[in-house]
Amino acid sequence: MRRPSASTFRALLGGLALAVGSLAAGTAASAEVNLYTTREPGLIIPLLDAFTAETEIKVNTVFVKDGLIERVKAEGARSPADLLMTVDIGNLLDLVEAGITQPVESAALQEAIPANLRGADNQWFALSMRDRVAYVAKEIDDVTALNYEDFADAKWKNKVCIRSGQHPYNTAMIAAMIAHNGAEATEQWLRDVKANLGRKATGGDRDVARDILGGICDVGIANAYYVGRMKNAEPGSDDHAWGEAIRVVRPTFAKGDGTHVNISGAALAQHAPNKASAVQLLEYLVSDQAQSLYAKANYEYPVKAGVELDPVVASFGELKVDSLPLTEIAKHRKQASELVDKVGFDH
Repeated sequence: MRRPSASTFRALLGGLALAVGSLAAGTAASAEVNLYTTREPGLIIPLLDAFTAETEIKVNTVFVKDGLIERVKAEGARSPADLLMTVDIGNLLDLVEAGITQPVESAALQEAIPANLRGADNQWFALSMRDRVAYVAKEIDDVTALNYEDFADAKWKNKVCIRSGQHPYNTAMIAAMIAHNGAEATEQWLRDVKANLGRKATGGDRDVARDILGGICDVGIANAYYVGRMKNAEPGSDDHAWGEAIRVVRPTFAKGDGTHVNISGAALAQHAPNKASAVQLLEYLVSDQAQSLYAKANYEYPVKAGVELDPVVASFGELKVDSLPLTEIAKHRKQASELVDKVGFDH
């Protein structure tokens, strides 16, 4: 049989290279991540779109309002879920304890995220922070510093607003109070704060600002990122008026060293079929670009230091985070919920 000429051999090699290149391109184009999230998709779509634009990896978002753990467990080893995203440290730890996550070894994640904001076993990672702050009526300009314990002071009788004590934002804060001060002191604190309420503990965090504007309360406890939304809302809108009626003061615990924060975060699913792409998305979400989007689109506080903030959020001053590990706070969630019921906080 005649050996192919050099030119024919080069042509064959060229064709093979072209085929391999086409296959690789097809693989890259079809790369995807299946994201199961309890977060409203609208809050994170800008970040996911930016990720796809940069990497050409498609993100399929599945919004799971309730029953995330049950759904992933039911799907079993064939679950299409790659990444699980939720809010609240308790919810993240529940994912891990349910056995539906796996660890991620990533220098990029470890470098970007402080140790107290990720699992020691690399099973979960915080992506943004939500500081629980004081809303103070704009005209009360002599209140520049507060402890969380101060909301129990009788000087705020009938002047405090807050949402339900059973809301995860508050049970996490109450759990932190237990970790710092003990259950007995926290129970008394809850009773005293309840006595200071200007109306029933109900509604949402923006309602705290609304009711301060309406004169129902002078101070309240709520998340800072809502203030970014309100103050950046359309002038003349209700939201804008509520935001303009308040100032933000970042409290600390009397025995603590910073402000209580909760988090949004994510974990790699146990049976992730697109593991490499999922890790790539996780790493992107703690990049400077994505962390800036968290800060400017959602008004949440970035977990990565040195990222530019939205001007409204920046106006609150430097955020010094309570150094108590989130895992330590989470241990007291059940007890916090029981204390809320015991003192009838929401009634």
